[in-house]
Formats: sequence, structure tokens, C-alpha cells
Amino acid sequence: MGIWVAETLGQAVQQLKREPGNGLFVGGVTLPQSLAELGLIDEYEFVVHPRIAGHGPTLFAGLSKYVDLKLVSRREFGSGAVALRYEPKR
Repeated sequence: MGIWVAETLGQAVQQLKREPGNGLFVGGVTLPQSLAELGLIDEYEFVVHPRIAGHGPTLFAGLSKYVDLKLVSRREFGSGAVALRYEPKR
């Protein structure tokens, strides 16, 4: 991610976070990684499904530093999926 893109993305997200509402929700692979690099994620939610795929993108591959997380909630579904909510330790 270039410096200009990081500054622009960071400024845009900070502005959106100041606006009223229920927060920003993002998914995918590259946008969350960019936001994690900038320290702009307040909460992570991972949904683990009971299936091993053996292929596909790796979340946060190439992240330049560790992000230590604290589990804040867990929810199990009848399908066997589990939603795990974390906050970054600061």
C-alpha cells in the first residue's frame, strides 16, 4: 500500500468513525489488512465454519506486526459455526 493511499484511506476511515451511526463493517482480505496496518480496527469478528477448505486467501497474510486480541464474546450457531468477537489489546 503506497503512502498516499494509506494517508487517504486512514483519513477517510477516521472521518467516517466520527460520524453518527453503528460503526463500519468491512469484510474481505485486503481492506481489513490495510486497516489493521493503520491501527484503525476497534473490533474483529471472525466466524468459523465447521469445514476445512484447504485453499483460499489467508487473512492478514503479510501483516507487518502482531495484533494481540482480547476475546469479548462468543456465539455458537446450530450449524456448528462459531462467531468470535475480539478487541485489540491496547
